[in-house]
Amino acid sequence: MPDKPSIPGLPAGMPDPEAIFDSWWPIIIAVVGGFIYGMRQYMRGSRCTSDLKLEDKVAIITGGDGGIGRHIAEDLAKRGTRVYLACRDEKAGEVVVQELKKKTKNDKIWSLKCDLASFKSVRAFAEAFKKKEDHLHFLVNNAGIMMHPQLLTEDKFEAHLQVNYLGHVLLTHLLYDTLKRSSPSRVVMTTAPAYQLASLDFEDINWEKKEYAASAAYASSKLALVFFTREFAKRYNFEENGIAMNCVIPGVVRTGIHRHMPFRQSSFISLTFAPFLWYLMKCPEDGAQTTIFCCLADGLTTVSGFMYKECKREPYGESVENEELQDKVWSETLQWLKIKEFGQTE
Repeated sequence: MPDKPSIPGLPAGMPDPEAIFDSWWPIIIAVVGGFIYGMRQYMRGSRCTSDLKLEDKVAIITGGDGGIGRHIAEDLAKRGTRVYLACRDEKAGEVVVQELKKKTKNDKIWSLKCDLASFKSVRAFAEAFKKKEDHLHFLVNNAGIMMHPQLLTEDKFEAHLQVNYLGHVLLTHLLYDTLKRSSPSRVVMTTAPAYQLASLDFEDINWEKKEYAASAAYASSKLALVFFTREFAKRYNFEENGIAMNCVIPGVVRTGIHRHMPFRQSSFISLTFAPFLWYLMKCPEDGAQTTIFCCLADGLTTVSGFMYKECKREPYGESVENEELQDKVWSETLQWLKIKEFGQTE
């Protein structure tokens, strides 16, 4: 015998809508599910929505064979850009080049070896690039290391300082004339919120006298990048040089940069925390968005010396407003790199 509907006119056999409210579980599940989904979308951050085409532009992305760099390269390649991946691992770079060519339908993608831990390699990369291209519109200094065990490079600098900072400054110096020739051009420096917790010890920049702390070494390298960007904007104003240099904070992103973190040293711990990290961290594509924004946004064509996060300008921390320190970081950097005048390579 069919159930008697509780609402007049409800066809026999149909579920009673009022019965839904006999239990709170469906509502609770819907609210919790909606909250989890909403938070996940929030954690992904802002996205660059520009549809700009760049068929006549040239870009270099350091660390372009993986993580954030790969997605920056993919986005620019889809827009028609001639893209060069500056990679430490030549074989890995070539594999990514073939994958990106297939995915983006753009054959103008190349990989050149560039080990930022070696000034010799950086110089060789710049020389090889200049033999191929006369112009450069986007230099994305994206590659980096984090929490690396104490190590002096072949150039006798602490690894974080050279890979995250000095290697990129040297590369920008060597390509300055090409960037200027291609005006308007943009340089993007990748930093991190940790810069606000750092200080620079010019008397022991390589951590040879004090106890080594990988987290502090990482933060110091990111602070140096911010100082340099600020000083570059003052010394090389856009009106005269046509180069805009800005910093970006990608956010906390799931990439190989975390391979030296404590939770990565144990397979059990790594697997245990994997679901939480997936939920709380951005994926590499999301982490690439602010850098892509800084390359494409019309309003940033002539803007230099600022910081961007979530596709909008982020105020600097008080620690980098000291103009004397900005000048000191600049002068010390040129001494470390044995550069007489930035941008002058002859």
